[in-house]
Amino acid sequence: MRILITNDDGVEAAGLDVLEKIATDLTDDVWVVAPETDNSGASHSLTLAEPLRMRELGKRRYAVKGTPTDCVIMGVRYLLKDQPPDLVLSGVNRGQNLADDVNYSGTVAGAIEGSLLGIPSIAMSQAISNYDHGVPPWDTPMVHGAGLVRKLLDAGWPTGSVINVNFPDCSPDQVKGVAVTVQGFRDTALLDIDDRMDTRGKAYYWIGIAKRGPNPPKGSDLWAVRSNLISVTPLCLDFTDHGALSDLASVLEERDK
Repeated sequence: MRILITNDDGVEAAGLDVLEKIATDLTDDVWVVAPETDNSGASHSLTLAEPLRMRELGKRRYAVKGTPTDCVIMGVRYLLKDQPPDLVLSGVNRGQNLADDVNYSGTVAGAIEGSLLGIPSIAMSQAISNYDHGVPPWDTPMVHGAGLVRKLLDAGWPTGSVINVNFPDCSPDQVKGVAVTVQGFRDTALLDIDDRMDTRGKAYYWIGIAKRGPNPPKGSDLWAVRSNLISVTPLCLDFTDHGALSDLASVLEERDK
């Protein structure tokens, strides 16, 4: 099995080393193509207005001056074009990618791009309670990651889906199991702007997200991680709201007659 790994925290991130360990537990044929710098929050952005630059850092290890999406495309369509990877792994992100986070996450976007290119893909993130100063329990994905990937590959999942995995903020022995979950939703009231002044009296701003409430719905990704469960959420790449499709068609097509 050939595995391509990427992330959004950058090629020097500790989580990428964790993911490389997970991948090498599965195969010796592991390729790293990751962003040169931190691309957290880059979502599924693609570099089109300027050329991509790529550095070879070592055997099967490359840094791209671009986004996670750029990295996966470079890996699949350029570096490995003669023998594409069998699996794309993206992460392990420092911090969770739960609920609405998936819309902004470069980690999830790297896996989405792999899936769009026809390759089974998994995003992995490690929750951390104190994002600013805490150290993630990297042992948790290291201990549980490879076994979980094996189980997912054995089970399989449909083309056009991507798997979003989030490890809880606890030690490996405190993990209570795995839960297949639905994507949760953030309370939009938690999104805020923190305005500050620099030393020259000029304003600058941080986008801030307050901590979520203590009782997310059971069965959601938020609930699973707070319950010390590994959350596994299958995400569909088809954005069509099939439930609204027939209702809209009956109204709009009737008016066109």
